[in-house]
Amino acid sequence: MNNHERLLGILEEGSSDYVSGEEISRRLSVSRTAVWKQINKLRELGYNIDASSRRGYRLISQPDRLEVSKLAGMLTTQSFGQRIVILDSTVSTQQDAMRLAEEGALEGTLVLAEEQTAGRGRLGRKWYSPRGKGIWMSIVLRPTQPLAFTPQLTLLTGVAVCRAIRRLTGVEAGIKWPNDLLIHGRKVSGILLESATEDQRVRYCIAGIGIDGSLNVEDYPEELSHVGTSLKIEAGLEIDRTALIAAVLEEMEQLSKLYADQGFQPIAMLWEALSVTMNRSVRAHTGQGMAVEGTAVGLDPSGALVIETDHGERIQVISGDIHL
Repeated sequence: MNNHERLLGILEEGSSDYVSGEEISRRLSVSRTAVWKQINKLRELGYNIDASSRRGYRLISQPDRLEVSKLAGMLTTQSFGQRIVILDSTVSTQQDAMRLAEEGALEGTLVLAEEQTAGRGRLGRKWYSPRGKGIWMSIVLRPTQPLAFTPQLTLLTGVAVCRAIRRLTGVEAGIKWPNDLLIHGRKVSGILLESATEDQRVRYCIAGIGIDGSLNVEDYPEELSHVGTSLKIEAGLEIDRTALIAAVLEEMEQLSKLYADQGFQPIAMLWEALSVTMNRSVRAHTGQGMAVEGTAVGLDPSGALVIETDHGERIQVISGDIHL
């Protein structure tokens, strides 16, 4: 047991009482300065510790830690989440899930992390993933449809996450094509789907999902302070990450079954009902370097966004950025 764990044990013993710095110093056989440094380290890990110059230190609350047993106990799914890997810190859950997929992991295998040091978004962008403040997860998918239809899975995942957020928090999140979830115009979640292919066949897909759960306004770096938001900020309450993860997995499994039985059309209808893009004037910068302006009027069967220009021309946008 290291000094962090021993210090935490001492504070937990004290329950709601203060423990003097002198007593902690004596029990850990370290200096008062070392105690102060260890206290700050615990605070960085999400522990709320009050300090009083006369009385010492008191543990007020502990971080909401993800646990395999707790999450497994909440799940009602048959395949999604039947294998769960929880990491304290990782570069990217996408990389970890890809490695497991290469080793033969079944569909629904879930990788979670308390923090990501280099989380990824679309187009090589970085995803801010601070410790204990959100849901940073990747799910192994084993699709059977042709490679050309894999973008549909991004939209399916967006519907699943949006429905789970609405159900658990009451916050009316909406989907911006293709993979962002917004609340009052600010991004609360992003989805990244990456595929491994061979001979025009999809070997597996990894659905990466990032949800800003309990970030406070001051937690956001300057460059994200005007574009990002969290469920805590919007709902005004602490978010039960475990319950939300379970809800996402349940929605993913239900929608995947619907997709397998009835195809993309019912998923497209659900997506359009939750979309903040539909029937709005948009400007698209496509992956081919084109700029398209017009009204978003629907999805085509592949999952591409259909934009109708002022001249009545309908253009399919397969990939790119949409500005509302």
